[in-house]
Amino acid sequence: MFPAMLIGIDASRALRARRTGTENYSLQLIRHLLALESDHRFRLYCDQQPSPDLFGIAGNTRLSNNAELCVIPFARLWTHLRLSAEVMRNPPDVLFVPSHVLPLIHPRPSVVTVHDLGYHYFPEAHRARDRWYLDLGTRFNARSADRVIADSRATRADLLGLFDLDAEKVPVVYLGRDQNLKPETNSERLQDVKGRLGLRDPYVLTVGTLQPRKNLARLVDAFSRVQARVDAAQLVLAGRVGWLSDPIFEQVKRFGLEDHVLFPGYVEDSDLAALLSGAAAFAFPSLYEGFGFPVLEAQACGTPVLASNTSSLPEVAGDGALFVDPLDVEAIADGLYRLLSDQALRNRLRAEGFANIQRFSWQRCARETLAVLEKVGAA
Repeated sequence: MFPAMLIGIDASRALRARRTGTENYSLQLIRHLLALESDHRFRLYCDQQPSPDLFGIAGNTRLSNNAELCVIPFARLWTHLRLSAEVMRNPPDVLFVPSHVLPLIHPRPSVVTVHDLGYHYFPEAHRARDRWYLDLGTRFNARSADRVIADSRATRADLLGLFDLDAEKVPVVYLGRDQNLKPETNSERLQDVKGRLGLRDPYVLTVGTLQPRKNLARLVDAFSRVQARVDAAQLVLAGRVGWLSDPIFEQVKRFGLEDHVLFPGYVEDSDLAALLSGAAAFAFPSLYEGFGFPVLEAQACGTPVLASNTSSLPEVAGDGALFVDPLDVEAIADGLYRLLSDQALRNRLRAEGFANIQRFSWQRCARETLAVLEKVGAA
């Protein structure tokens, strides 16, 4: 049994209006940490005032009695200047940073989550300044934190190999999944989303920021080979436009696929289940993933998944995906065609996907994360 502690959490990433993977991790983990039964108190450091219901779950729209907000607005360098000053002035018993970098000044008992090291393996997929900042921040986290949580065994192996860390310092805590996400069976809802986005059957879907690490230029090349055999097929690349994305659009023009490749932009949470459920296949041939949220989202909606056979994706997708070499365009094309044409394969992957997602929950993620924080705080 651990003594009651004040646990400080950098909640700034959870406040983003349009959250991608790491921001969603911050939000869901904070919500479920607050919902756990414990004697600990939580202080949430925010760079802006959150909406009143942001950190409530399961119908409880109020901040729990064991939590307090510390809203400290600041224009630039919030983490290293403003948060540093706050935790130096009024330190928590342990500080947890779920989705960014530790402040330069931080209490000794500190824990940080490192989500991936893709910048190291695929530097060309990042802008130079981003690559520099990611490397500097990750090295600082690895050196300074008392524990570095990895969200997959693959990420843990990368951390241990690159930074020569003590194995005990890097626990693995799997992320959770949205347990409310399930197949959309309402035909009117499905048709509404398809109509608004201009979709037709069959379509292959991918979801994520349009940037080089997602390997979308090769996916477009592979789809061009499949589209020649399945004439009506569409490829839907859903997500906001990110960095170094011009080659993706150029690839679409190169293959004359302007009428077959759609860019609907960022998908609101309210449309995600219908978009996934209506897809004939979900393609995720990413070059590198520390975890891979979208794979679990597709599996939860019963969509057959094609994924890369590298980094954390085999570990996370389990038996519920068809794996391909992300650098082999022909292998990606063959996998897409199999998913579009082999009903028995689709049925097997759907069933295996439903079984696989049972391994992941935010409740489990919160319990295991709290156990790490307790151990560090009590040391």
